[in-house]
Amino acid sequence: MAAITTSDIKNGITIKLDEGLYTIIEFQHVKPGKGGAFVRTKLRNLRTGAVIERTFRAEERLEQAIIDKRDTQFLYRDGEDYIFMDQTTFDQVPVRSATLGEAANFLVETGRAMLVSYEDEVIGVELPASVELTVTDTEPGVQGDRVSGARKPATLQTGFVVQVPLFVGPGETIKVDTRTGEYMTRA
Repeated sequence: MAAITTSDIKNGITIKLDEGLYTIIEFQHVKPGKGGAFVRTKLRNLRTGAVIERTFRAEERLEQAIIDKRDTQFLYRDGEDYIFMDQTTFDQVPVRSATLGEAANFLVETGRAMLVSYEDEVIGVELPASVELTVTDTEPGVQGDRVSGARKPATLQTGFVVQVPLFVGPGETIKVDTRTGEYMTRA
């Protein structure tokens, strides 16, 4: 592990603290008129996604964590495990559903994902900004019901339920934003 000081901090750097692995979201060097300088940071826990604020003394040494990102393809689900294939080595990597979190709602077979790992442990997954999924079940649109902006629930092929406009029917393919879980457009 690389040791860095607070003067080396940049947005996006991952550091290892006693509480776990954190990515720096924001930082601010502060030099008050009285007393020593310090660095105020906002950190996101890589495992839980929780955001905390932490203050470090100037020139305090931190442990930088080296994060590995691998381009993978989702193959299939095996009980609680999701099986991914590394695109360069063709190794199969099992990932627990708890590690994936909300990302499991957007995974379809042969879909691409970036597995984020630290010391051979998969700690998360990064998906494309949007994915195309097929609507498996939704109420039919009623003739004459044309209220502007009206929405109805639709179940997607992964089992995820999203609010869609009234004109979307079963069997249609839609684009869903993976960051917010919202309908974007028809594909």
